[in-house]
Amino acid sequence: MKIVSGRTGSPHVTSQQFRQMLEGIIGQGSYIITSGENLKPELSSNNLMKIRSGMMAHHGCISCVDIGTYDEVTLTNGSQGMKRIDLIVNRYTRNAETEVENCSWKVIQGTPVASNPAVPAYTSGNLQNGDLVDDCPAFEVHYDGINVTEVKSLLSVADGLSELSSNLESISADSGWQYMTASNLSEKLKFRKVGHTVYVAGSLRFSDNGKFANDQALGSVPSGMTPNGYDDFESLIPIAMHNGGPAGTQARIYIKNGVVYIVGTDSASFVMVAATAYFS
Repeated sequence: MKIVSGRTGSPHVTSQQFRQMLEGIIGQGSYIITSGENLKPELSSNNLMKIRSGMMAHHGCISCVDIGTYDEVTLTNGSQGMKRIDLIVNRYTRNAETEVENCSWKVIQGTPVASNPAVPAYTSGNLQNGDLVDDCPAFEVHYDGINVTEVKSLLSVADGLSELSSNLESISADSGWQYMTASNLSEKLKFRKVGHTVYVAGSLRFSDNGKFANDQALGSVPSGMTPNGYDDFESLIPIAMHNGGPAGTQARIYIKNGVVYIVGTDSASFVMVAATAYFS
């Protein structure tokens, strides 16, 4: 066992140890770290692309384009009547003799074809195993004839700690019970949102002796609790008791576009609704 984050009297922390630590914190894959302009690609012409400021992690190796600057990558002309995909990689290299390490942009040119061009092969290495070359695919450049038609970013932007904290708060947020908006009902459904799940409970009593028309709007779901779409009926609410009869034989209740509806053909003085839940 060796101490890494401590003084020993001589230089001892290696780049491999530093990468091991970052892999444990950020992850073992390849990501853009939130910084600057997040390595945004900008096509200057069919022969030149700018990569704006930002930082990336690849197998624990951190490299960057400094804030307030950009890197330029030279592109090769496309071929008339042909299609092609070029790959721009962030290439890690290590000199076996000097142990000097480096990261730089490299363009790997694809093969021109009449249709369905393939992404070219690249060197997939492993820094922790001591490989001398390890490519990280960052962008695809798509050609149709002589023109670049698309520059596709291949890396996702990893959330920082503040974003992760905000997401955790969102997942665990609890709205408490809130009642549906309805002025003509003596009893209403209540809704409670915990994270992205909405729970529904309660009962409905009609103030007009239970007479209702098909697809009659009863009221609105509380703000921010509209369900994700489920085709025509966004969210069906199971009926446990309806006018003393078996569930679902005379009516059903559903939510659509944030509005609670009842559909049925006869009268009911009382409708009891079983608890249900949906995602919002």
